[in-house]
Amino acid sequence: MAKPDKQAQPLECQAPGDTYLTLASPAQGLYKEKGSKFLAFAYPVETEQEIKEIIEKLRKEYYDARHHCYAYVLGARQEIYRANDDGEPSSTAGKPIHGQILSYGLTNVLVVVVRYFGGTKLGTSGLINAYKTATNDALGQARTIEKIVMRQYELSFPYEQMNQVMRIIKDLHLQVLGQEADNECRMRVAVRLSDCARCEEKWVDARISFV
Repeated sequence: MAKPDKQAQPLECQAPGDTYLTLASPAQGLYKEKGSKFLAFAYPVETEQEIKEIIEKLRKEYYDARHHCYAYVLGARQEIYRANDDGEPSSTAGKPIHGQILSYGLTNVLVVVVRYFGGTKLGTSGLINAYKTATNDALGQARTIEKIVMRQYELSFPYEQMNQVMRIIKDLHLQVLGQEADNECRMRVAVRLSDCARCEEKWVDARISFV
């Protein structure tokens, strides 16, 4: 698996750490057993709505497949997850897919495994191995990326303080996401999670309002 790249990503999250590992781009895998084909599709994702749309797209594209099983993990601490067997015996598909995502230490990832039935039943252990292997093939070929967890703030301050605010932004390497300059200025900034306490202290000292 390729060495992770680092990239800042605005994402509000109450996690103790401020980085997480995810996929840099989609990847595919394949496993064949006794005539059955297991096509694995791995995606980097941010929201459950995005996940729903990807699954619906795959169901339409592979409409003639018997099963579209999946699992996903979201959140910097992998706190949101779901596994779906889509008609396979309980815990023989979604659970092994989910287990592989966790074994790679990934989050914000969806894996869908599409199964074409070959006419021969594989049994419980055979199914678990098939879904696990197909998922492993996709994730093993994927390029990963380490992203930084950021928290967004909205600052409010008089125009006269603009230079002071910009100096703090420069000193702490903050990301400016948007701003409105008038007598009363507003600015949205993204702060690395581990720097939030230091930023808030500086804003309090400078009497800059923030939420």
